Amino acid sequence: MIKSLHEINDVVLKLKELLPRGGIILLKGDLASGKTTLVKAFAKELNLYEDVTSPTFSIMNVYDNELFHYDIYNEGISKFIQNGLLENLEEEGYHFIEWADDTMSDILEEYGFDFITVEITPFGEKREYRIKK
Repeated sequence: MIKSLHEINDVVLKLKELLPRGGIILLKGDLASGKTTLVKAFAKELNLYEDVTSPTFSIMNVYDNELFHYDIYNEGISKFIQNGLLENLEEEGYHFIEWADDTMSDILEEYGFDFITVEITPFGEKREYRIKK
């Protein structure tokens, strides 16, 4: 689906439809493609009014124990696992992982986690969101 920033809530509602009680969402896309923007919109839909920011340097931000936001760009998947964050994915809530790749998908499958992948591609002011379950 191709949406503008003003239509991002359509993507959020689709994700909530696919994961009504929480789950893991892998976010793929280039720098500045809108990964954190999607997480911000999702937090707003959940009525979480904390300032959602990219966890690039902290690896993980948690919002009201309902939304977990990870960024593995700087530290990589091995650091994610070493920090025990793989086990953290068992917590109830929504888990958004930025900069996920096929290796992350393989690891999640190996450990029996279900997840959705959202690939974001910018087209000027709009974004294409490809959602794969």
